[in-house]
Amino acid sequence: MYCPGREGRQKWMYCIMLNEERVILMTKLASYEANEGKKNVAIGSYFRSDYIGWQVLKSIICATIAFLAVFAVYIFYDFEVFMTDIYKMDLLGFARKILYLYLGIVGVYAVISYIIYAYRYNKARKSLKVFHNNLKRLASMYRS
Repeated sequence: MYCPGREGRQKWMYCIMLNEERVILMTKLASYEANEGKKNVAIGSYFRSDYIGWQVLKSIICATIAFLAVFAVYIFYDFEVFMTDIYKMDLLGFARKILYLYLGIVGVYAVISYIIYAYRYNKARKSLKVFHNNLKRLASMYRS
């Protein structure tokens, strides 16, 4: 083992400590890559606006499906009453009320989704930045 700039016993202790630091750092890096890193690399491969936009779009689609399911349950729960009252009610007013309710629920859900996914993206980018800095540190340990 070659350790420049050291003599005798001090040379070997320095090399052993340096190798322990390398092993600890490589273990941390491998653990990150195997666990959290996979998800963060996938997130980091997108531009910020693309990632957030795609996630918000998926959230809006899921919220629409959920709203339609809840609305169907609401209608079918008292279907007989709904059918008898359908001729008495203002259908345009009812449709407008349902549309406003839908837009309100989906709008709030989209804003919450935007906040959550923007936070996740920023967190992943910071984590990847730390990972790359640790890789650079590991590379510099091999050079020195």
